[in-house]
Order: sequence, then structure tokens, then C-alpha cells
Amino acid sequence: MSRVLRSLFMSMLLVCGFSPAHGGEGAALERGTAIIDPAALRELDHGRFGLRRIMAPMQSADVPLTSGDLFALPEMAPVKKALDEDFERYIERHKAELPTESIGVGQGFDFQLFDRTQLSSADTRFVLSGIVNRMDRAYVSEKDCGEIRLIYRLTQTGAGAIGEAAVSPRLPMTLNVVLKAKGAIPVDGAGVTITCAEIARRWLAAGQLAASGAELAGKLTATGGALDLVRPENIERIETNLQIAHAPKSAVRDFRTDYLMKVFDYDAASATFQEAPLENQIDRARLLADENLSHDFKAWLLDLAHFAELDKGTILIPERFLVKSAVAATPVGFAPSELQPAFGLVASEDGPTNPVFAESDVVGALKRATEHGAALQNIRSVAGFERRLNDMTCTGCHQTRGSSELVGSEYENGWGAHCYVQHAKMSENDASFRSWTCADGLACQAVSPATRMGMCFVKGR
Repeated sequence: MSRVLRSLFMSMLLVCGFSPAHGGEGAALERGTAIIDPAALRELDHGRFGLRRIMAPMQSADVPLTSGDLFALPEMAPVKKALDEDFERYIERHKAELPTESIGVGQGFDFQLFDRTQLSSADTRFVLSGIVNRMDRAYVSEKDCGEIRLIYRLTQTGAGAIGEAAVSPRLPMTLNVVLKAKGAIPVDGAGVTITCAEIARRWLAAGQLAASGAELAGKLTATGGALDLVRPENIERIETNLQIAHAPKSAVRDFRTDYLMKVFDYDAASATFQEAPLENQIDRARLLADENLSHDFKAWLLDLAHFAELDKGTILIPERFLVKSAVAATPVGFAPSELQPAFGLVASEDGPTNPVFAESDVVGALKRATEHGAALQNIRSVAGFERRLNDMTCTGCHQTRGSSELVGSEYENGWGAHCYVQHAKMSENDASFRSWTCADGLACQAVSPATRMGMCFVKGR
């Protein structure tokens, strides 16, 4: 898997809800979990998985769906409206916070905004860039057997895209179409009963195929293939992730990039995609401002069953505690506190005056978990609780560490990965972060003197 494809695959897989266990980068990530063969994806994009066939199956499929066509669809009107509103709020917030800096589209600004005209253009479209099997998310709805995600990348298709072999400029926005893995069909065209085990078997079989390009695409979409059941009627929601602004490195600051993340559930009654809360994206500001709401959240989360789900990575926080819009900043170590939803909810020296959780609350929950035999794998300290809670949010997950297949990459112990500055005396290291190390030849450098959290860089630099 090329670094470009891997980065795209991981960034979109992490829009929401991806929290695998820790554990060298290899082919295991690809087998039976993702379709990333460029030639096969091109065939699928030109066929039944082109965005027009997925989003507007009743229309003629001969012409690709441009961005202008997509956002002109009646079902997409609430999406465009919500994105515009978030843009305006973002601009106003930065004008108020940074009055001496300029914000706008183009390289002449300190904060360079995403060009929204690209979303109404006839020269851009969303191109299929990956298909991901998320059957591990069956805990959200067992009857649906998890999810299948179609990942589309906004791409310039007009000026600059010359010839069949040309590489079109890719723009910093992705669109996930999330579908139920099973849907409502009890048997397939060959009369095979559809179960979660049968769907998993098909994907595992797809992982063993030696084919590529058109041959692979044909096998995947054939009766009994991994993509046979992936159909427009099974769409559950769409997720958008766009680079709303970028601030280049300057004499007064390091670089910073902000990503706007949103989710839209399909509403069958209105046949539109409606703005919805982001999974586990905590409404930090409202919790800190509303004593009753914060009390309810504290009681709910510290319940032993929910506390164990948080540690395991299968927690689903009730919508009343969540927000419908979030901005994730990179690099995370320099992100403003309001962009890190869980930080500031737990008592600390520099935390809010009335935090939701006192240190004793978390210590008590850890003690109860031990007394009831709950084998916690990630939360072993107060700091571990706060980090885990933050990483389970959409914005935190956008920047968190990954699974064993990612070891040696920027996602796990490789250059640029998150890490914890280890003390020579093991007992002085936080138990939650003892495995957050760097690969050979790299060293963990703290992002600021006030924290031991940092990033992996080449030793001596």
C-alpha cells in the first residue's frame, strides 16, 4: 500500500468510530478489510460505485456526478446549508480571536480557507478512493452486521486533468457514504441466506484474490462477491471531512491545519440527509456551563458498564451530551483546548473552575472496576481516563494512534507518531502510557514543557 493511499485510507477510516487496540505495518490491514487497488477502484468508480449511481440511482448514470450536481440534489440541500453555516461561524470566530490576522481563500492570507466554490463547480467531483469493511462496528447495530464505507475524495477534473493517464489534483475534502453491511435482504441472487458470518466470509475470500483492476472489480461485484450486497438502499448516513483552513508556518507560529467534521443521517420521511450529532463528540462547553447536564454525564459515564465500554472502545455516548459539528486541529499538541473535547473535563491545575470529573471520581471508578474483575486495557490512571475519553471523540480519533498493522508508521511509534516521554524509572511512568514509545532511531520529544506527551522524531534533532 503506498503512503499516499495509506494516509487517505487511515484519515477517512478515522472520521468517527475507529478505535482499534494497540499492537508492524503490513498486509494484514488490507486483507479482508479494505479495497484500495487503484485500478479496481477506477473500474468501480466508472461503474456501479460511481457517486451518481450511489446518490442518484434513478438518474442517468452515463455522466459522472460533478460537485455542483451533487450539492444541487434535493436530499443534499441540508448538507450544503449546514456546511455554509459552519464556515461562517468559523470565520467569525477567528476574526474575533485573531483581529490582526487575515483569513480568506488563497495564499495571500495567514489563515487560508477551503475554497467553497469547489462544491458548486462543474470541474470537480468526488472520486472513489477506497472501500472499507467496518463489520467490527456491529456493536452499534448487530442486525446490520456493521458498516461498509465508500470513501470519495474531492478531485479537480477540469483544467489540469489532461489525458487518460494524467493525475488530477486532489482537493482537501473527503465524503464517506456509510451503508449497512447487511441491509434488509434475507437471501442473495443465488438463494444464499445472508448472515453476518456469510458477509465476513465473502470479505475474507476477497482478501485472498490475486486479481487486480477490472478483473478484481468484476469478482468483487459478482453474485456472492464482497460488494454484491452494497447497494444505495442500504445508505445510513454520509460523513464529511474537509480542511477548512491552513495556517502556514511563520515567524510567529508553527503551522496549523483545521479539519471540519460533520455527519448527516439519512431521513427516509423527508428523503434528505439531516445534520446529526457526531459519535462520541462531547459538547465540552455545554457540559461546563450546565451543572445538571454535567452531573448526568458524570453519573452515566462512571457507571461500571459504561466505564468498561470506554476502556474497550465500544462506548456510545447518548446524543444529549454531543455536538453536531467539530473542528480537529493538527498538530494536536498545539491545538486550542476547545478543540480537544475531553481535556478540561477532569480536575487539574490548569483546568476549569468546575470540572465535570474530580480526580477522586476517576480513582473511585478504577477501584470499582478492579473489585468487580473488569480487566481494563487502556484506562489505568486519571490521565489515561482523560486521554481515552478524548480519543474516543471524532476529533480525538482523527488524531489518535492505531492498530498493530500501523507500527512503524506515523500512526504508531514511527516518525511523527504520538508518544509519551518515558522516565528511566518505570514506576514513575503513567501506567496508561507505558506502551506509547518510539521505534528504534527515534526519540519522543514533548510538545511543551508542561506535558510528557509528544511526537516521535529522529534522535539528536
